[in-house]
Amino acid sequence: MKKIIIACLWCCISLFAGYAAQDTPLNITPAPQEMTVKSGTFALTPQTSLVVGRTQRADLQKVAAYFQAKINRATGYDLAIKNSGNHNCISLQIDRSLKLGDEGYRLSVTPKRVQVKARTPQGLFYGMQSVMQLLPPQIESEQPVDGIDWTMPCVEIGDEPAYGYRGMMLDVCRHFHDVEFVKKQLDIMAMFKMNYFHWHLTDDHLWTIEVKRYPRLTEVGSVRHNADGSIHRGFYTQEQIKEVVAYAADRFITVIPEIELPGHALAALTAYPEYSCTGGPFELRNKWGVEDNVYCAGNDKTFEFLENILDEVIPLFPGKYVHIGGDECPKKRWKACPKCQKRIQDENLKDEHELQSYFIHRIEKIILEHGKAMIGWDEILEGGLAPSATVMSWRGEEGGIAAASMGHDVIMTPSPWLYVDAGQGAVEAEPIAIKFAIMLDKIYNYDPSSEKIPENLRHHVLGAQCNMWTEYAVTPDYTEYLLYPRMLALAELDWTPKEKKDYNSFARRLDSQLVRLDMHHINYHIPLPEGPMANRIAFTDQTTLTFHNSRNYPMVYTTDGSEPQAGSTRYENPLTFDRNTTLKIATLLPSGKLSTTRTLEVVREPLMPATDQATQPGIERRRTEGNLYFVKDLEGAYWTEPQVVKDFSLKTSGDEKGAYCYTGYFEVPADGIYYFSSEMDELQIDGRVVISNDGRLVRHSHTRNSIALQKGKHAFRLLMINNNIGGYLRAWNNKGFIFAPEGGTLALPDPATLSH
Repeated sequence: MKKIIIACLWCCISLFAGYAAQDTPLNITPAPQEMTVKSGTFALTPQTSLVVGRTQRADLQKVAAYFQAKINRATGYDLAIKNSGNHNCISLQIDRSLKLGDEGYRLSVTPKRVQVKARTPQGLFYGMQSVMQLLPPQIESEQPVDGIDWTMPCVEIGDEPAYGYRGMMLDVCRHFHDVEFVKKQLDIMAMFKMNYFHWHLTDDHLWTIEVKRYPRLTEVGSVRHNADGSIHRGFYTQEQIKEVVAYAADRFITVIPEIELPGHALAALTAYPEYSCTGGPFELRNKWGVEDNVYCAGNDKTFEFLENILDEVIPLFPGKYVHIGGDECPKKRWKACPKCQKRIQDENLKDEHELQSYFIHRIEKIILEHGKAMIGWDEILEGGLAPSATVMSWRGEEGGIAAASMGHDVIMTPSPWLYVDAGQGAVEAEPIAIKFAIMLDKIYNYDPSSEKIPENLRHHVLGAQCNMWTEYAVTPDYTEYLLYPRMLALAELDWTPKEKKDYNSFARRLDSQLVRLDMHHINYHIPLPEGPMANRIAFTDQTTLTFHNSRNYPMVYTTDGSEPQAGSTRYENPLTFDRNTTLKIATLLPSGKLSTTRTLEVVREPLMPATDQATQPGIERRRTEGNLYFVKDLEGAYWTEPQVVKDFSLKTSGDEKGAYCYTGYFEVPADGIYYFSSEMDELQIDGRVVISNDGRLVRHSHTRNSIALQKGKHAFRLLMINNNIGGYLRAWNNKGFIFAPEGGTLALPDPATLSH
């Protein structure tokens, strides 16, 4: 038995090593500007040295030590750092005469030595990242790996980034992520030459940074009571902030703090309500969306409060930028606030939009006094842009185009392309996300320098950033599932010139990079098998299922209830079933790793008979009151007398607790298999529970099921509990249910076919 285990392990190692060696010369990501592959290889051995010349520069020594430690962890080789050497060495050399930018490098690999030249230590750091990517991907292992041929192909590379800003934003306010998680992401950012980490530290839902002058910001503002009774909490001490900033700096990553204002401030106002327009009291927002309560713009004490916070926070971040948010600031409270209205009058402002601009301008002065530059989301354009502001364009490209055309620097991060909290596959296969189908190629093919920006002003586009919001990213694993591998596509679109980009090449190189991510225990997304509209497939005689995945990887499956393995039956042709079967299917990577399994219950059933009962137009709606959360909470509920309504539309404030029950009949146009979806709590068809979303966050998701129905009228019962379930009120999603015949497009039932 022991021999078998050893043999299996050796096979896995051989698979990884053989796969990596197959096309290692072309696996560098982001793709270099220029690369020529030559004959021969350089072999890394225990006797290889890192040569830094006779310089006493501490930053150069630090770069050498960084990679010395990484190589040691994976190989067990303790490479010496020397002042000289020309044979069996990796030479790091500062050369200010190079015709490259400060982040560029030149790399030469010959059988005798590896030479990296750059104008700065940062350029050498990026050159060494390319050296690491020329080695087998196991070089990223945290522990020594045996049986690997530590060689790299001979190449000549000349490289530098297309854009100076290559960023990722992490929201830690919806769901908190600890220091070790943040460091882990910084490691991956560094591997792929990204250089800005935007840390979204405050919002309506949590305040996550210690401010010693105002202790209630973390005592109160970092503790959220969710509607289901659970508590979510988390904040960073100033010592932890310094630790992360230093860790990032060692990897040439600048940390940009975001302190939200004047909106998205409820966590701060819960702790210090005197800086609001109404005086509170407040509670941290436990539902997603936009909060009406914002900082009072008419109260000078508000600006004193924010100045004191910034005076304490800004010195923790030595980088150039401070992000002040500036987005999604409702004007409702300002319109009703005497102090804010007086401010508008005293400052000769036109309206509340100009009041927001006034607010931003005052904060800009504070930031400038610290020698920093201000970044804000594109709403800071409202009422007039602050003179030194850099705009982060998120609602689309329009804000960035406008700002660049005005001569302001811009960072492109438009949500249709670069919001990686969206799912990267089909809704019926992927886990819940805020929306779906922002695919890897869509991000990769995004061009930050829009043709709508005048050519002579495109230099104002500093680069692009992907944003990882965490309403749905409840766990670290799922955050990574959404973030990767799309962050690597962002890295390449920022680094590699547009004319050098090639998605097919990137996708091929990605196979090797995923093995590197495995070495860091990253839970990256693997495309799931797609095709069937649901995970329960009803049929009456037989059914044929067809599968595909978004990157055309092979798939393997089982029909005996066991989990698929790399050696399971390959999916090659559509699968036909004529009996009840549990089908389990997964996507297979070239490394031998599998995606999560998609399990489908294929069920043979007779047509559910229609009713010939006489009915009248309209459906019945009943209501019950109470702070309800689960379907079981409706047991013994008192329901109002039925009200006949024409459809499922419902006018409600959204905050009214209680539940609604819709009953009636809908028309099925022909015998067949019908697919159903709903964002409500429970849907029954002819007394059978078809959809259950009991206690689950489902907004933007689409739970699906299928049943066999006879032509004619079928009874339904639909329950909607109006409560904050997982961060969203059900009333916001009130669409009843949608359905379609097999192969059709899901749609609401025609009101003319509804009856009771």
